[in-house]
Amino acid sequence: MATNITSPVTPSSVSGMVIPLLAIILLSVALAVGLPGNGFVVWSILVKMRKRSVTALLVLNLAVADLAVVLTAPFFLHFLARGTWIFGSAACCLFHYVCGVSMYASVLLITAMSLDRSLAVALPFVSQKIRTKRIAWRLLAGLWVVSFLLATPVIVYRKVTSGRNNRTLICFPVYPSEGHRAFHLLFEAITGFLLPFLVVVASYSDIGRRLQARRFRRSRRTGRLVVLIILTFAAFWLPYHVVNLADAGRALAGKASGSGLVGHRLFLARQVLIALAFLSSSVNPVLYACAGGGLLRSAGVGFVAKMLEGTGSEMSSTRRGGTLNLTVKGAPTSPEPAPSESLTLSTNPLE
Repeated sequence: MATNITSPVTPSSVSGMVIPLLAIILLSVALAVGLPGNGFVVWSILVKMRKRSVTALLVLNLAVADLAVVLTAPFFLHFLARGTWIFGSAACCLFHYVCGVSMYASVLLITAMSLDRSLAVALPFVSQKIRTKRIAWRLLAGLWVVSFLLATPVIVYRKVTSGRNNRTLICFPVYPSEGHRAFHLLFEAITGFLLPFLVVVASYSDIGRRLQARRFRRSRRTGRLVVLIILTFAAFWLPYHVVNLADAGRALAGKASGSGLVGHRLFLARQVLIALAFLSSSVNPVLYACAGGGLLRSAGVGFVAKMLEGTGSEMSSTRRGGTLNLTVKGAPTSPEPAPSESLTLSTNPLE
């Protein structure tokens, strides 16, 4: 990412000791929750699911992206604990590139899910026709390619340099000019948050508007799920990107990173916020467990597979060449799914 937890802090200041400690705590929580949580989701889909729906494929890729981020946490924890980067330039670029790719992949996957749900509500028959596994795999391949491309500035700007006391090494973005720094910060904020977030909000706003207009009985509960999805998405990333936008404004004004009181505060805030953003890679399994409800008690370790299998009729999908119906498994099949039931599923965080 543009500037993150591997940035140096002033060891002589109180904040220079508290901020890294807080970052260590947040990263440790992300590792402790995200590693087993996302690993469990991947295992559940690959091992426990006999036939993987389109929804399951999207969730699988999201878990893989989150798992990739979490696996880099031990290296950043080592840096924060030791105060120096010992893994070399190649690892410096690689680990941050993995984080960048995974960030874009996660955001794009969430955006794709929101568009998929919006299409299912607005044009259910069209959705059933184009929502095939073949198209899903092509979409997923395209999302990963775009993610790899969007994250390339991380490799270009990330370097291993000497710390302020010349006795430590830091993995830090080095820019030829303040214009390059402004470009990178703005590029990441716009492509990695602003545009995808606007699409997510627009998609779920359209779902909510259609629910309200048709006065479905479950619209109140669906509205709460919609709010939860949007708030969860924004809570972890909005503060980080707001700081980046503020820093980009300073860069456009010709002010160096971390200079002055405002720059120093932005610098310190970023240390905590990037660690907080790491938690976004561990929160999805928690949401799945909460949404699983009774399935967690009845199905045990297979609750994720049972929950995802309940999002569509796989037998009908197979007969229709892989197209995923929107009816609930076990419910009577009809030419068009019952709106209130289908739309409730469509706003579930898991779908």
